[in-house]
Amino acid sequence: MAENLRGPELMEKLVSLCKRRGFIYPGSEIYGGLANSWDYGPLGVELKNNIKQMWWKMFVQRRGDMVGIDAALLMNPKVWVATGHVATFSDPMVECKACHARLRVDNLEGAVMDAGAEGGWNISGAKCPVCGKKDFGVPRQFNMMLQTHLGPVQDETSVVYMRPETAQAMFVDFKNVLETTRRRLPFGIAQIGKAFRNEITPGNFIFRQREFEQMEIEYFIREEESAEQFEHWLDAMKKWLTKIGVAPERLHFVDISEEDRAFYSKRTVDVEYDYPFGQKELYGLAYRTDYDLSKHEQHSGQDLKFTNPDDQKEKIVPHVIEPSFGVDRTLLVAMLEAYHEDIADNELRIVMRFPYWMAPVKVAVLPLSKKEELSVPARMLAQQLREADLAVDYDETQSIGKRYRRQDEIGTPFCVTYDFDTITDGAVTIRDRDTMEQVRVAIPDVAHYISSRL
Repeated sequence: MAENLRGPELMEKLVSLCKRRGFIYPGSEIYGGLANSWDYGPLGVELKNNIKQMWWKMFVQRRGDMVGIDAALLMNPKVWVATGHVATFSDPMVECKACHARLRVDNLEGAVMDAGAEGGWNISGAKCPVCGKKDFGVPRQFNMMLQTHLGPVQDETSVVYMRPETAQAMFVDFKNVLETTRRRLPFGIAQIGKAFRNEITPGNFIFRQREFEQMEIEYFIREEESAEQFEHWLDAMKKWLTKIGVAPERLHFVDISEEDRAFYSKRTVDVEYDYPFGQKELYGLAYRTDYDLSKHEQHSGQDLKFTNPDDQKEKIVPHVIEPSFGVDRTLLVAMLEAYHEDIADNELRIVMRFPYWMAPVKVAVLPLSKKEELSVPARMLAQQLREADLAVDYDETQSIGKRYRRQDEIGTPFCVTYDFDTITDGAVTIRDRDTMEQVRVAIPDVAHYISSRL
């Protein structure tokens, strides 16, 4: 990474690169956009999919104690009553009377919690970050769940909510998963999916959005295993962070104090990262005790206990360790870590140093000329590499140097140059993104050469 670009300049350059190269676009842009709405472009969706697929391999497919589900976005609204989301899933909000900006009170500099004050906050010392005035309305609680209606009639009986988290589906489906997989404790359920929160003040590019994607695990354990399993999952999260290429010096593992963590959590560690806009949360790890299953058992009337097939006397509501990973924040951090600037051929070179497995394009095929004697066989080679399950870009426009720069900027690990010598020697030149070293490889060996290095 260009260490001198850790501040706002890095974010500006990254946002520009994302749009210019097709990673991330502003949502609904031709209609003026929609506040904090982002679309993943051709490269962005490949990068995102690579992250999700690797996470699934590491945390589900390569473990014998994990299974996955893919649950509906809309759930019976009684789910959110049981969990307390309908009553308590809220943030304190205030409106500036001068500019009408709606702001989170707990993010206002100078705002102090005061049970005796109207709305529970003393904001006499706070200043609006938008207009600078000190003229606010009364703070009030704002429920962050997005509400919609099912059916032709829109009334209280048709209200449903876009899920604010993926976790609850894994608790609600716990009994079905247990019966169909015959799992024994400890075991986990994983899910990757969208969640929705009507955030008051989203921002910082894709860091905080109203529509986002989560990779979550609910790991069911016996209470006496909680300390050991918590450390196990903390270590697993650290290994994942190494896998995606995050520098350890930019990570902070923060034990959340009892007064600051969720009431149902017995221990919470926030994994925080040094973003260009400050140290903020990346992931979370929580010991949720038996709160969720107990609540759903109570409200649904269903038996959600685990009965040990090897010891019928053991019938318990399992406790839960929850590792939670944001897909969008993972992608943002991966891009921040990958962004580098250096000098090549006396010119500034921007290069995205993604781990090879993560790169949206694995190899670019670049014929030295547009002439058919090179372009036709080069296109055939590109197709052969696609059929070897490699993500391939084919580019024959402009000079070879400019094409190298384009591929560096999107993080392509290898460029294959098909030149006039290829016609006679049957070999191509393969260039490495990071070292810029070039080697000559016979065409039949190209796919293996690249695949073995990913």
